[in-house]
Amino acid sequence: MSIITLTTDWGNDGYYISAVKGLIYGKNPETRIIDISHSLPLFSVVQAAFILRNTFRNFPEGTIHIIGINSENTKTHPHIILKYEGHFFIGSDNGIFGLLLESSPELIVALEEKETTFPELDVFTQAAIFLINGRKPEELGEIKDDYYRLYDILPTIGNNLINGKVIHIDSFGNAITNISKELFEEVGTGKKFDIFMQSNAYKLNKISKKYVETPEGEFLAVFNSCNLLELAINKGKIAELIKLSTNSVIRIKFYDSTSN
Repeated sequence: MSIITLTTDWGNDGYYISAVKGLIYGKNPETRIIDISHSLPLFSVVQAAFILRNTFRNFPEGTIHIIGINSENTKTHPHIILKYEGHFFIGSDNGIFGLLLESSPELIVALEEKETTFPELDVFTQAAIFLINGRKPEELGEIKDDYYRLYDILPTIGNNLINGKVIHIDSFGNAITNISKELFEEVGTGKKFDIFMQSNAYKLNKISKKYVETPEGEFLAVFNSCNLLELAINKGKIAELIKLSTNSVIRIKFYDSTSN
């Protein structure tokens, strides 16, 4: 059974999702369609890349991922099929793949241009059906050597200091940062620390292993399943309470044993 995933900023109203699914089922009724998300911020390739980067490997090789974010094609940002780690990604070459991929893809194909205001239906879905039927992606266009790149803005480090940022607010109102467990341990080397949020207005000095280690209603920090520092309130929404959003600065200061 073939699997197609959908990642878009369409919301759950309107006809877009149903039109795409209807076309797929009409051509290949046995296909399984998985909705990864339709609630992403409008045009946010950064958020789409974060979601896909942390989900696609859980699907079997051969899965086709349709990305409906900022999808209009131009000469510099064509529609492409990209094969990476045995998965196929279909979307606009708008920078998302520089954020999504960790190494070079196995294949990049620029799809033939088609005038449409709904490329997810008229181009991406048609290409996905083509692949489901066992055809090769290079039959749909020209092979490319590279793709347009946007890069993650990485945390900066100094003497006993990490400056990071919030990169995602999840449905629980938790704030996920770009500070990895590996970086935290490398810079901190077991030292005491403070995590500062909203400048110095709020701080934490403990990393929990689980949410329930903290009393309900209190701030907490964990390294989540992506090994990224996540800030939360046990059974609360930290982003709403202290007005955190994507790109909010998160600062960690480490203290030597001789520091006050």
